[in-house]
Amino acid sequence: MSVHKTLSGHVATLTIDRPAALNALDLPTLRRLRQHLMEARDNREIRVVVIAGGGDRAFCVGADLKGTTTSPAPYAEAYFQAKEIAADMGLYVRLMDLSDLDLNKPLIAAINGHCLGGGLELALQCDLRIASHNATFGLPEVAVGSVPAVSGLHRLLRAVPSAAAMQLALTGNRIQAEQALQWGLISEMVPQEKLATRIADIAGQIAANAPLAVQAVKKLAAQTAHLSYADAQQLTELYWGVLRDTDDRREGRRAFAEKRSPRFAGR
Repeated sequence: MSVHKTLSGHVATLTIDRPAALNALDLPTLRRLRQHLMEARDNREIRVVVIAGGGDRAFCVGADLKGTTTSPAPYAEAYFQAKEIAADMGLYVRLMDLSDLDLNKPLIAAINGHCLGGGLELALQCDLRIASHNATFGLPEVAVGSVPAVSGLHRLLRAVPSAAAMQLALTGNRIQAEQALQWGLISEMVPQEKLATRIADIAGQIAANAPLAVQAVKKLAAQTAHLSYADAQQLTELYWGVLRDTDDRREGRRAFAEKRSPRFAGR
């Protein structure tokens, strides 16, 4: 299969395994990735999801251009179709947008090698981006007569300063991991041989926390970004109230008092 899933404790790692194509996303790969993400969403034992690329050359270089040069239907005809039908009619970009999956569990992008176009748009949909020193980043769509089609510019403008985002989008040039770290596009840069270990360490730390609280933090981050401070505070208080009487909150306080590690159950 083009996407492999491995489990380690409460962490699921999804590896896009098309190294000969630099892990480009064709329709079967996109559908398989979405299937795995939905399974992770619905599996209470999975608390964190890592997305990685197979091989040592690329995380993902976006859509498989060799398989998407032509569309079997006019855009207007495909536009009004449901997601899966529209994808078969040429609107494959809809499958690259993960927002409809309603996945509240943290996503971590383990970026090794090239992270370009739709690959960067995929990484921008993750909550954390950790890269190896050999990673490169770019939105080269203007160089092939297109635009980042999965809200790539919108998400990039929220991730880095606007001048940096516009430089990437308008030139189509790539930047190295060092520059990505300076801009804040990634949270950490590690040696290539230590990437997997570092990802496992961070994913494990997140998975050890109270699952409902972690999911609440992710939802709050998304839902309050556009709100005023007053509105954000009201929503934050509601989430705090939802968590107040959970078993995990009581367990966390007992564990603190007893000076032991908590045993969270997601309840």
